[in-house]
Amino acid sequence: MALEILKAGLSTTVQDLGRPGYYHLGIPISGGMDRYALRAANLLVGNDEGDAVLEAVFLGPEIRFTTDAVVAVAGAEMPPKIDGVEQPTWTALPIKAGQVLSFGFLKAGARGYVAVSGGVDVPIVLGSRSTYPLGGLGGYEGRALKAGDKLGTGPEKRKVEAGRAVASENRPGHSPPVLRVMTGLYWHRVASQSGKYFFEDTWKVAPEADRIGYRFRGGRPLEFIPREQPFGAGSDPSNIVDSCYPYGSIQVPGGTEPIILHRDAVSGGGYFMLGAVISADMDLIGQLQPHQAVHFEPVDMAQALTAREEGARRLQRLRESLM
Repeated sequence: MALEILKAGLSTTVQDLGRPGYYHLGIPISGGMDRYALRAANLLVGNDEGDAVLEAVFLGPEIRFTTDAVVAVAGAEMPPKIDGVEQPTWTALPIKAGQVLSFGFLKAGARGYVAVSGGVDVPIVLGSRSTYPLGGLGGYEGRALKAGDKLGTGPEKRKVEAGRAVASENRPGHSPPVLRVMTGLYWHRVASQSGKYFFEDTWKVAPEADRIGYRFRGGRPLEFIPREQPFGAGSDPSNIVDSCYPYGSIQVPGGTEPIILHRDAVSGGGYFMLGAVISADMDLIGQLQPHQAVHFEPVDMAQALTAREEGARRLQRLRESLM
């Protein structure tokens, strides 16, 4: 064993890039909420970019290492400490057997990704090591870590130079984001003026924000076009006949509080969806803190594809700088 969990933090799970291909069976993709940070942490320590890491939320764990390793923490500004001495984030850090990795208070963001050379070694379930706690699937016994857990690591893949770091221009910021949205199949259900208000208003992250979905409050309620209640749909105007929920889709139960479905979301249900956050902006959501202000911006398919291409180029620059 290489990692002994002394303190688990608020919610620390094993995650990789997820298990695509089972959403139609009701099993979500799971995986890291901030995929860019997860990839960066892995590349820093010489892992393959999709290897399993620890995803820590708001409060980091305390871990004793039983073997020498290289670690890196990317994503949230959650300062790592080795035997109590603060270390930089986004940097490869050598750690010796017997030393303890802990974390200072969160400064920015929400989720830190702790990569260890060799990758966290837990059983592969449906092609992934990611934890899906709601289903008790994957990760370490299908749950968040707790004190006393012991985790292994895989064999070291590439030697890396301690102290190497992700350049500042390749580190995402934590300024209040604008989330770009493509309106969808049910947008016609929203009154035109109400739809305009949705994009004009300032929304704030609600405390009920987790891996399943992020809820937002503070904007004006949606008003719906009058309709006859369809067979099989609920009576509330925000209800629809059960439909698939795309990853990143925005449902608005009762028309009051938008919820963006994320990594551990259910795959379908009976709530209206006004559209979906584009794939290029999904990592941003995983770093939002409760009460943080957010604006939504409408975009079309061409703009969404351009944003995806820009994200791919940024990732390629990261790879080239660390490989």
